[in-house]
Amino acid sequence: MNDESQAAARRNQALATVRGLGPRLGHLIGGVAVEGAGAAHDVLEPATGEVIGQVHDATAAELDAAVAAAKQAFPAWAAMPGDARKAMLHKVADLIVARAGEIATVECLDAGQCWRFMSKAAVRGAENFRFFADQAPAARDGQALPTTDHLNFTTRQPIGPVGVITPWNTPFMLSTWKIAPALAAGCTVVHKPAEWSPYSARLLADIAHEAGLPAGVLNSVNGLGETTGKRLTEHPDIKAIAFVGDTSTGSAIMRQGSETLKRVHFELGGKNPVIVFDDADLDRALDAAIFMIYSLNGQRCTSSSRLLVQRSIYDLFVAQAAARVAKLRVGDPFDPATEVGPLIHPRHRDKVQSYMAIATDEGARIAAGGTAIDGPGHFFRPTLFADARRGMRIAQEEIFGPVLTVIPFDDEADAIRIANDVRYGLAAYLWTGNLDRALRVADALEAGMVWVNSENVRHLPTPFGGVKSSGIGRDGGDWSFDFYMETKNVALARGSHKISRMGV
Repeated sequence: MNDESQAAARRNQALATVRGLGPRLGHLIGGVAVEGAGAAHDVLEPATGEVIGQVHDATAAELDAAVAAAKQAFPAWAAMPGDARKAMLHKVADLIVARAGEIATVECLDAGQCWRFMSKAAVRGAENFRFFADQAPAARDGQALPTTDHLNFTTRQPIGPVGVITPWNTPFMLSTWKIAPALAAGCTVVHKPAEWSPYSARLLADIAHEAGLPAGVLNSVNGLGETTGKRLTEHPDIKAIAFVGDTSTGSAIMRQGSETLKRVHFELGGKNPVIVFDDADLDRALDAAIFMIYSLNGQRCTSSSRLLVQRSIYDLFVAQAAARVAKLRVGDPFDPATEVGPLIHPRHRDKVQSYMAIATDEGARIAAGGTAIDGPGHFFRPTLFADARRGMRIAQEEIFGPVLTVIPFDDEADAIRIANDVRYGLAAYLWTGNLDRALRVADALEAGMVWVNSENVRHLPTPFGGVKSSGIGRDGGDWSFDFYMETKNVALARGSHKISRMGV
């Protein structure tokens, strides 16, 4: 079977999966499929612009029912021994692996992501479940902090029902990244996926229940951010909100949750620099810079959207980058040869398009791409802006598309100054052959994560998160449990401890 036939077969499989969920996607509440009574909106296929189904916005009553189901299920789930939760979450991972191909095709269909990346992302979702499942037995463990008079020891307890709100760019993997540690900690979950790519979230909820999760432990509700999302973040029985998305929405969620003093964990926007010094391995640096911005159609929070190049190699590096960008293969996301697929929605394509005029008006040069592609779907040519300056909007604002902005720098101090001169601080990438410089610059960069001579390679025990307007809190390893659990200290008096007597 050739690539074209394989692509058609994958698309047909995805359509069959989506249609099997019904003409209008409702919710999964307390282990029961609910058709939904709220307003329905269309879900578009980014590659064709066609309507592939409709999804119901949850009504206030449906959202309340989902929270009530999570609240009712919480005591028993929290009390379940960690070994039992571990076994159940490993079963979820097994079923994800068994359905990885089907999940990947759905991601290609409603998120427009390329098969070459989604075929791996579903398996990564299973790895997330396995990693946090293995931590479940020890999640409550704390520290011994003895003094002369007291034996202090700490323990952790799950915080309660939590809300998880995930984005549309890699919906399945990011859902597992948030939901797996919540379940491993002993929390129950109400999950609201993005309205533009809702289908894989329902697959995850169905898989979890097939694996044996008790009814109400994982609930999935669909809807818009301003309705369902707002009700979820304001609900008094939801103890914490884990959110992945843009910075302005994170600010709104913080305001909405403030009345109930909700704990929040935010993975927000980024305008991440990749800094290339003239002593770097330039071929590897170019490969990494291209991969980190144009993979996932540029719709990636950790993308290297600013390329800072030392002036002595600037012209050569930009010319090589422009040649590479012009050769990137744009097309059908189901085709394994496709490197860049469509943008998620017409509104988002229009946003990306608007930056072309902004760039030229400010004096930047479009060295590659710069136009939408005629025909069906929401395709945009991979774009390279050259000769940019740090104050330009294209160097400051998160475009969230296949667009790379190149800025020259003079020396180490100049590179650090430009890199830090944005409101964001999620990730940074640094390329140099000088170890001392690598350590100095990595320490000076205002970012939650720095990769040196590497693209973004995730190690699950390490912390993931940003500073400034890029987020609050850390995921990964034990840091995830710090968010989903409360720490309690118990002070046990030693036998010789004397209590002060008052009133004698």
